[in-house]
Amino acid sequence: MRKIPRVKAERLKRNWSQTDLAFFARMSSSDVSRIETGRMIPYSTHAERLAKALGIHPDELLEKVEPETENA
Repeated sequence: MRKIPRVKAERLKRNWSQTDLAFFARMSSSDVSRIETGRMIPYSTHAERLAKALGIHPDELLEKVEPETENA
């Protein structure tokens, strides 16, 4: 199975859309999309907000993990 960034796996585990995560992290949904696809490395502020919204450490955001759902 293809591994995905932890930020995406955590979002999917909560059944959140990218828009939902963007709302909780106070950032744009386009930035969430870019971060999940690897087209953007999150600024420290974004990383802290994403991590807080997901309840994980900022260093874990871009780890590659096995998806828990088939929606990945």
